[in-house]
Amino acid sequence: MRFRKSNPLNKVKKPQVQHSESQPAHSEEPISASLGQNLQQIRQTVGNSTDIIIREVHIGKDRSQIIAILYIDGLVDKNIVSDFMMKSMMLDSSLSEDVNRRIQISSNVLQILKDYALTIGDIRDVTDFETLYNALLSGNAILLVDGETQGIVASAGGWKDRGVTEPASENVVRGPREGFSETLRTNTALIRRKIKDPNLWLETKQIGRVTKTDVAVMYIKGIVNDKLVEEVHERLNRIDVDSILETGYIEELIQDETFTPFPTVYNSERPDVIAANLLEGKIAILVDGTPYVLIVPALFVSFLHAAEDYYQRADISSFIRLLRYIGVFISLFSPSLYIAITTFHQEMLPTSLLIGLAAQREAVPFPAFIEALMMELTFEILREAGVRMPKYIGAAVSIVGTLVIGQAAVEAGIISAVMVIVVSITAISSFVLPAYNMSIAFRMLRFPLMGLAASFGLFGIIVGGIALILHLCSLRSFGVPYMSPLAPLIPADSKDTLIRLPHWMMVSRPRLLNQKNVNRRNFASRKSRE
Repeated sequence: MRFRKSNPLNKVKKPQVQHSESQPAHSEEPISASLGQNLQQIRQTVGNSTDIIIREVHIGKDRSQIIAILYIDGLVDKNIVSDFMMKSMMLDSSLSEDVNRRIQISSNVLQILKDYALTIGDIRDVTDFETLYNALLSGNAILLVDGETQGIVASAGGWKDRGVTEPASENVVRGPREGFSETLRTNTALIRRKIKDPNLWLETKQIGRVTKTDVAVMYIKGIVNDKLVEEVHERLNRIDVDSILETGYIEELIQDETFTPFPTVYNSERPDVIAANLLEGKIAILVDGTPYVLIVPALFVSFLHAAEDYYQRADISSFIRLLRYIGVFISLFSPSLYIAITTFHQEMLPTSLLIGLAAQREAVPFPAFIEALMMELTFEILREAGVRMPKYIGAAVSIVGTLVIGQAAVEAGIISAVMVIVVSITAISSFVLPAYNMSIAFRMLRFPLMGLAASFGLFGIIVGGIALILHLCSLRSFGVPYMSPLAPLIPADSKDTLIRLPHWMMVSRPRLLNQKNVNRRNFASRKSRE
């Protein structure tokens, strides 16, 4: 696999974060031995925020040892803090005489608490305030001891999340109903439920100087190309911004091409889709706070495949997939073909149909291009309004608005009835695309094709189609040709492209993605199995 030496990220000046006096930068200042000084500095840094709980506790045989437990209300599970931290150290029955005696005479109170008192599984040391703030704001509980220059970070996260629900944007008739949530650890667990392999590796880093968002890179060691893993980490490490709030930030910062309407990074909110891509040798990028997971590299044909294609029989899936490709062609070229034929190539129509179209357009004052442009813009506005309006009235308003406006426009003689049919078929065909971002790309390209058809007829459409194909063939996604396995043509990888062959025939992974582990399973042929 070859990666481009030049990357769009190299051409863009990295945004720099300047810390003013009103917003001081967190330094790696070490923790002081004075508990009071540490708590005073923490309160001052967080502005005495009311959601930060600081509880001081006296322990030891004579209650002379002071410790403090810090956590953020709403980000931690209070039961964990209460049962496994406070009760273990505050109640006389929790700390035995031997432990109290050790605390009294020992110079390392933290080690005694870790060995005898704290019953939380995940704990680690912290020695500087930068790490302390990061752990505290990430939903952990902090334990500080008077006289110690380090503290303990205890994993006690327990914030509320949406839970595992059915995906809203990728519905299937047959298949799993679970989708990702906004919690990173829930999403990684959903993928591990699908792939129970120790070679499924997960690497987490924080991106964003202010938000410090957890970003996880997941792949299957032994299947993925190691150069691809290095490229993904290199591009993620280049990101130098103050905030990452959604995977869209990551997608725009690591994509190969900026000036293209086509997405070069795939996204999905279905765990089964992500697991299937990982098994092909791709890499998943998960961002805390969003249910959408990125997949790289992305191929053009991947955006036209649905999850349900692999749950139905091969013949049914292939038929539906071919219908999907026909729908893409109709949604992209239908208005421009109507404009070109009615404006320049009337001889291509049967005489009876031509007479009927001429009779309908006799009272229309606008040419076909203006007529189609008005209808397309109107429908796009209605579609966007239906998405942004409240859920219970959005669908009704969009449907009623389309019917009322279309019928009124025809009766008023502004547009012809045939144009309403063409725009309606185009709009319905655009909904067959499983990927919303690819559907937007085709909706955008529809308008320049309409302009070419109005200017040059079918010749303009052909030129526009050739330019579109050349542009698609020039795109790459993390070093992989965007149109593969169609361009370049790889017959061995074309078993799951335009149609889907039966599962027992798809015995190899895409060769452009990995070279180490191409075979999915080892058997000679289906006949030997039978």
